[in-house]
Amino acid sequence: MKLTKISPAGILVALIAAGGMISDAQAQHKNMSFFLTSAGPGRGADLDGLDGADAHCAELAKAAGSKRTNWRAYLSTTAPGGEAGVNARDRIGKGPWHNAKGVLIARNVKDLHSGRDKINKQNALTEKGEPISGRGDAVNMHDVLTGSDPAGMYSTAGSDTTCANWTSSEAGSAIVGHHDRMGLKDTRHMKSWNSSHGTRGCSQEALKSTGGAGLFYCFAAK
Repeated sequence: MKLTKISPAGILVALIAAGGMISDAQAQHKNMSFFLTSAGPGRGADLDGLDGADAHCAELAKAAGSKRTNWRAYLSTTAPGGEAGVNARDRIGKGPWHNAKGVLIARNVKDLHSGRDKINKQNALTEKGEPISGRGDAVNMHDVLTGSDPAGMYSTAGSDTTCANWTSSEAGSAIVGHHDRMGLKDTRHMKSWNSSHGTRGCSQEALKSTGGAGLFYCFAAK
């Protein structure tokens, strides 16, 4: 077998090229302002409330190399007695937002909720820049916790739509969206990234039973 000799100059060029690729990847993660969590805390929809969810976003982003600290989970909450809840759309800043590969997800809050968003299976990447499996894959994890209506506002349905404001891993339910924009039927709800249906419960197993894993969206609030 003939061995190919590589000159020192060739090795240097290869190392520089590899270094450039690593630098580009690091730069992309550094500028990332949107991602779908690669994993939840592991307690179903119990995220320790909004503060716990925000902290989880920040922890994952930091581990991926992001220098941003102003991460917010895209989650709504409700309030008892008819008082106003918290809208997910009001928590995430003004935009624009890009994923870990630099793809523009939405320019602003209006675009994000207008059908001009770019959230789909190819673009709703994790903080590591990896896709999440969806409908049709061996393991379906397309249910994403939001607790929101299509406009990104808290639900007024009157029942539990946020698993006790993201503190329950037992009874209750939470509204989820489909990051892959697919469902059992060809309807607008099944194609919604933020408001498709309610879960069967709040435990990790209950979320899995309808195609979820306790994942949620994270946005950098600029």
